[in-house]
Amino acid sequence: MKILIVQTSFLGDTILSTPVIEGINALYPDAELWMMTTPLSSHLVANDPLLAGVIPYDKRGSAKGIKGLRTMAAEVKAMGFDRVYSLHRSIRTSVMLALAGIPERVGFSNAKGRFLYHRTFRRDPSVHDVLRNLAILEGEADITALKADMRLFPPPDSEISEAVKNAIPTSPFALMVPGSAWETKMWHSEGYRTVAKALLQKGLSVVVAGGPDEAQACRKASEGTAAVNLAGKTGIGEMIWIAKKAAVIICNDSMALHMASALKVPNVAIFCSTTPAFGFGPWKNRAIVVEKELPCRPCGRHGKRECPNGTEACMREITPEQVLSAVETLLGEELP
Repeated sequence: MKILIVQTSFLGDTILSTPVIEGINALYPDAELWMMTTPLSSHLVANDPLLAGVIPYDKRGSAKGIKGLRTMAAEVKAMGFDRVYSLHRSIRTSVMLALAGIPERVGFSNAKGRFLYHRTFRRDPSVHDVLRNLAILEGEADITALKADMRLFPPPDSEISEAVKNAIPTSPFALMVPGSAWETKMWHSEGYRTVAKALLQKGLSVVVAGGPDEAQACRKASEGTAAVNLAGKTGIGEMIWIAKKAAVIICNDSMALHMASALKVPNVAIFCSTTPAFGFGPWKNRAIVVEKELPCRPCGRHGKRECPNGTEACMREITPEQVLSAVETLLGEELP
């Protein structure tokens, strides 16, 4: 049997979907398992040993529009899949999979285009997103018996640039990822910089990382310190490679949080405008959530571009001392 998993949402959503890979493998160990993601997310699952391959779906680029949808559907049809589990709930995905003619299509009951699936299952909003995703297997397995671990596998050292290898400290280091796709999810850079200085004084090296769009936040978090700033200098695979080596990851409610969970790296997760109650908190790793209880919080499920009240209280009232205390608690005697 040849099975396809589809998740073409954000990077973090792809990581949160990875327990389904192992769940399907447990049910159908002899099946040939593939995953469809965005081109960027494909680097997150490229090294998973349970996947036969990854299909990049550039829905906003080369495969956009009706023509692109039909082309993608034709490519998927030619691959001869017997079944698809679609974790992505857009109407575009539902139509594309139907056009691909996959004989058995499984999705979620709140998917746009749910009528195009043969079986659908409910996502429980009250549980962690990992369990929501695994609910797609409810008709075939006891979800509570599945391992439910997120999965990430770094690329081999041979695929890591010499520049990145040389930049990473040989001593234990904290990885700080101060960026986010949403401004109100970002703890202020001054706080990150204060934490970096304190950790460096304690003898723990610090690496600051993020994508090209997060260069300013990384610069502000590292300027005036001996921290290594790798903003915009690493690909997704190299980011996994670095994160796997970190003693602790300090980040906002962002992809880095889920990366820490998947790699089982200790994590200080700073929640500003959002809360773990939405189901996107740390999962199965040693982690401490730092947050400020406020009547205006949360102000949105995914964060906002700017504070609705103009105060940024959820971002400003978390102190460096709180974050440092969390790091010290997680590392204990491991802290130099």
